Amino acid sequence: MLQPLRDIPFSLVIESICGCKVLPFIKGDPKDEAVLKKLIKVANLAGHGINRFGIKRPRPNEVGNDIEGYIKNALLSVGYSAGTPTTRRGAHKTTGYPDIEFTDEFKRANYLECKTFSVETVNTTMRSFYLSPSDDFKVTKDGHHFVVSFEIFVSSRQGRNNVFKCRSWKVLSIENLEVSVKYEFNSDNARLYANELILAEGKLIV
Repeated sequence: MLQPLRDIPFSLVIESICGCKVLPFIKGDPKDEAVLKKLIKVANLAGHGINRFGIKRPRPNEVGNDIEGYIKNALLSVGYSAGTPTTRRGAHKTTGYPDIEFTDEFKRANYLECKTFSVETVNTTMRSFYLSPSDDFKVTKDGHHFVVSFEIFVSSRQGRNNVFKCRSWKVLSIENLEVSVKYEFNSDNARLYANELILAEGKLIV
């Protein structure tokens, strides 16, 4: 347990969790190239929208949640049906991988994750992609798996918030992504503060 598992194929992880295949993006395939052309348009539309209004957040790791809305709107504007993925039990989960499911013009399912990066971190080993197994997973179909990521920077300040904008974008196909597993033990407040664990407690005059 002290040694994490490394370099596990992402496509194998997805198929093991939900039985669905990760379809490879095939360069030169007319259908795949058509989807890429629209994703490039989506990235530009979303990026321009972000830069028009700015994203106001204290920290850069909070920006990704706001970017998701811009990408959904851009997917709709290029004619794709897009929304929050539906699990096998019919739930719409906003948290966890992937952020968005969209149907392309060839009636194929596609999954998309929204990410951000900076020039200082893009080539580092800092963890930036997360996937947690679930018995009601958000991937329910064979499909392509994409990431649209924006290079963000602080444009200005408004009160306690930074105003983030974008300098560039990347569209990724992640069927060949390698992932790692790091074991972690956790608990919750109900177990942590159980009466049998408390040795002493007291109140303070405020």
